[in-house]
Amino acid sequence: MEFAKKLSTKEKALRINLDSRIYGSFAEIGAGQDVAANFFKAGGASGTVAKTMSAYDMSFSDAIYGPEKTKRYVCEPRLIKMLDKEYRLCVKRLQHRATDSCFFAFADTVEALNYKRTNEGRGWVGLRFQLHPGQPPNECVIHIRMKDNDPILQQQAVGIVGVNLMYACFFLHENPEELLNSLLDEVTYNRMEIDFFRLSGPDFQEVDNRIFSLKLVKNGLTRATMFGPDGEVLQPADVLYKKNVLILRGRFRPVTKVNLDMLEKGYEQFAKEPDVDPDNIIVLSELTLSDLTDSSKGDIDEKDFMDRVNILCSLGQNVMISDYPEYYRLIAYLSKFTRNKKMGMILGVYNIEKIFMEKYYQNLKGGILESFGILFGRNIKLLVYPSYKKGTDEIIHSEDIYLPEHLVNLFMYLVANNKIENIMGCNKENLHIISDNVLKSIKEGANSWEKMVPDIVANQIKTNCLFDYPCKV
Repeated sequence: MEFAKKLSTKEKALRINLDSRIYGSFAEIGAGQDVAANFFKAGGASGTVAKTMSAYDMSFSDAIYGPEKTKRYVCEPRLIKMLDKEYRLCVKRLQHRATDSCFFAFADTVEALNYKRTNEGRGWVGLRFQLHPGQPPNECVIHIRMKDNDPILQQQAVGIVGVNLMYACFFLHENPEELLNSLLDEVTYNRMEIDFFRLSGPDFQEVDNRIFSLKLVKNGLTRATMFGPDGEVLQPADVLYKKNVLILRGRFRPVTKVNLDMLEKGYEQFAKEPDVDPDNIIVLSELTLSDLTDSSKGDIDEKDFMDRVNILCSLGQNVMISDYPEYYRLIAYLSKFTRNKKMGMILGVYNIEKIFMEKYYQNLKGGILESFGILFGRNIKLLVYPSYKKGTDEIIHSEDIYLPEHLVNLFMYLVANNKIENIMGCNKENLHIISDNVLKSIKEGANSWEKMVPDIVANQIKTNCLFDYPCKV
């Protein structure tokens, strides 16, 4: 089998430069100065570059693109303003080329490591581009997180990713997944991650960016991504910034009345915390890759994923997809954005029991204590939803779980320090609902399952034949 040779950054830039159709401008703010430089170094840049500019000083940037209300310059609104203005200028000033050229505007706003290494390198990168002369433009926007511990290396990595983005949009657009996966060519995953990807425009009307959010995680470009109830892809760092995050992890296959009761009662309790602002809470329904993987096929069923996502979105939920099977890693990830604002995690009583199982921490030198230092060292509270004791009608709470004797005092310490709390006032009529049993009933075409899920969920399952529901033809 023959494999196509991957082009180097210089070869990609040269191919773009030698394509007489592609013509436009570069606007770069902050540490993103290396993208346009790669095109000049490749040779033949006069065939591609109409203009390059860098509004490095904030005053100049504001004079050109307008001020930002948030005073944050490394943000998506700033990038969109840059793309809007630069693309309009291309169309206005290059009318003599309009019948033969595919115009583009490339922009980035990037923050590299500062001199004291007290910040995190990240940035927004985007391209507005035509695939056919005279046609409305498309747009591809990504958010990058830079992991090199040297600002020069970070800048070089941004330069490579910028070239990859342009090359992919012009030459790999017929295969959007290949486009996505090529963005980190010549940049290893331990140097850069992409946690936001949006591709839109007249040539990409069939693209569902929620699928590409999944692919970002599935293909290793990032560890977590998210989108809102309207299906719009969201950037975690922006949406979660200084928020009180409340998260419920689950398979949601399907969403049951228990899930909604967990969210409702957990939210009510979390909002009453003295250091939580009820107007500053964002609720996340989170799915892990392991919960999305079809064990029979060993891969992720994208249709099944979208079925679950559509239901969650119809219920007004923000959805996060992560590759953090361990709770402590998920909390460590979220805490980077919340800036020590209190977080809440809703989980069932049997999941709290699993958290105390030492077998899950054998890969850590400090074992369970190291993981608990990461998990509970943050401003976190675990809100525990009750359940029936297996095989009985007895309702159990967190204090009823089985723990080895040497861990009992550790549990009591966390309870005493307000890290673990039972969720009260739950709807006991729903505690018998088990999602696996609901799913089995759906597949068998029974009617009993309909009372175990919200009406909107039942209607979607029956109307769209979800989860192998035997629809009548």
